[in-house]
Amino acid sequence: MSRIKHLLIPLVLLVVVKIIFIFPAINSLENKAQDTLFRVRGTINHGDEVVIVAIDNDSFSAMDRPWPFPREYHAKLIQNLNIAGAKLIIFDVEFTETANPEVDEMLAAIAEYYGNVVFAGKAILSKKAGDPSQLVTPIAPIVNKGLSWGIVNMSSDWDNVIRRYPLFELHDDQPYYTIGVQGLMNRDLDVAGESYQPENKSGNLEIGGLEIPMVHNRALINYYGPSESFLHVSYADVIDDEHEDMPGYQGIELDSFYDLLEEGIFEDKIVLIGATAEELHDNFPTPFGGDWTAGVEIHANFLMNALSANHLKNANMWLYFLIEIILVLLLWELCCKTKPQYSAMIIFGLVITQIFVVFILFKYVNILAPIVQTALLLIALYVVSLISHYLETMKEKRFIRGAFQQYMAPALVDELLKNPKNISYGGTLQEVSVLFSDVRGFTTYTETHAPEETVFILKEYLTEMVNTIIDNRGILDKFIGDAVMALFGTPIKLPNHAYTACRTALDMRKRLAVLQDKWRAEGREIFEIGIGINTGNAVIGNLGSEQIFDYTAIGDTINLGARLESITKEYNTQKGIIISEFTLEHIKDLAEVRYLDEVKVKGKNQAVKIYELVSLRELD
Repeated sequence: MSRIKHLLIPLVLLVVVKIIFIFPAINSLENKAQDTLFRVRGTINHGDEVVIVAIDNDSFSAMDRPWPFPREYHAKLIQNLNIAGAKLIIFDVEFTETANPEVDEMLAAIAEYYGNVVFAGKAILSKKAGDPSQLVTPIAPIVNKGLSWGIVNMSSDWDNVIRRYPLFELHDDQPYYTIGVQGLMNRDLDVAGESYQPENKSGNLEIGGLEIPMVHNRALINYYGPSESFLHVSYADVIDDEHEDMPGYQGIELDSFYDLLEEGIFEDKIVLIGATAEELHDNFPTPFGGDWTAGVEIHANFLMNALSANHLKNANMWLYFLIEIILVLLLWELCCKTKPQYSAMIIFGLVITQIFVVFILFKYVNILAPIVQTALLLIALYVVSLISHYLETMKEKRFIRGAFQQYMAPALVDELLKNPKNISYGGTLQEVSVLFSDVRGFTTYTETHAPEETVFILKEYLTEMVNTIIDNRGILDKFIGDAVMALFGTPIKLPNHAYTACRTALDMRKRLAVLQDKWRAEGREIFEIGIGINTGNAVIGNLGSEQIFDYTAIGDTINLGARLESITKEYNTQKGIIISEFTLEHIKDLAEVRYLDEVKVKGKNQAVKIYELVSLRELD
């Protein structure tokens, strides 16, 4: 059951991240990240099948007229474009209000004559759920003649960026297609004789063999580049022929149309007409950023996506979700079993790899996969594993403290808490100072005193000695009957462990003196102690059998320390403290000592000089 709960954590985390990204404000971060893919990829070739006739600033200057232009101009535009060989003409200009009935009729008649014009209408969508939209159709002559028309609605995301192209809007349960879709329906009128009819097939909109992936009624736009990536030809240049004067040219006859005709700019092309001048407010932000892109060019991007089958698709949601499930389960196990710093490097590497893979999918396969969502999931997974690791560590530390603090020195317990692996069997060679202390004549003392009194006095004595050792940052290694063994310099390194051991010995003598005064006042018998100190290398660690081991030290250094303590009764000293020449070497500038003798340790031929420790100078 605990194993199942353990595996549920990453799965719940995955679901939470998925839910968070349902909210538009959060999902906009994903959209912004995916926008960078367009900018990193850069502009791609779209061919020359689509040309834009732009109602731009130059057109206003040349024609010297305010907007809207007279519809005679639009009629002339249709004529000249057909003379220039345009295959299909699509207006991103709305003719929804009656101007001059005769001119309106003429415009519709010319469009009917050529039979290759798509006009524009609009669907006004209600902001209230369930309310029907209002449909604004082109003028009556266009509708009555059964001419092709589509709506020009744009569909922006929460942050107002245009990333999806609306294929149709429903009005009275009837789909009304956008001018881009109408253009695809009428692209081969001269070949097919009639327009293609869209069909909804398995989530794709099929138009005469072209399949457009869609989500609901929208298609992702695979932009070819930033603003003005398509060829723009000024509106004024197209209508500027020998029959039309351009007031803005101040009497100069350029007749620009004939240059366009000679160059074959419009020959067998799909031509879109729309506003690009900023004052007409038909420009929109796109993933490429920078200058806003004209609505007519957004239509052009969609058309070329469809004609070249260069569609952008979202990654398969269920396949991606399955990959994420496998990934989070594997990473969760890895993060829980790996040190946090290594897990952090792995997560960072995976985030970078994931971004690289997303870019490759986008650039070469036209698949749009999550960036921020997956990166956030990986980071959240690491953070939660870090918290889990911390809680597990705290639980382990509580266990260690509860198990060992009763019989180990607090310093050693703290060291074990920092690295619980130190509890395992094994040792290392370290330089330490060892202190042995023993009660003189304690066997005789126990024979002449009741057991209860012996236990009481020993407890009081050992408590003071242990406190003294701990106060001086030493660790109590063990009790050997009434003897005490302490280590200095392990597991916590000390700058001068020899000095600290000697300072501890002098402090032990002071505390014993206080106890002796107390015992005399209580009418109790007092006793003396001997202390031996040695410094050198010893094997330090958890030593013993595989079943039972203890943190301790072994080696010649420890044996000599024990020997020094045992011979304190053989020499007449002030405080009963004997140190070796090896300890003195570390404190010779700080200690007052008296040379005593040279002694041999069992198993060693070379004698060791020993000294009585009298006093120590305070460290600066």
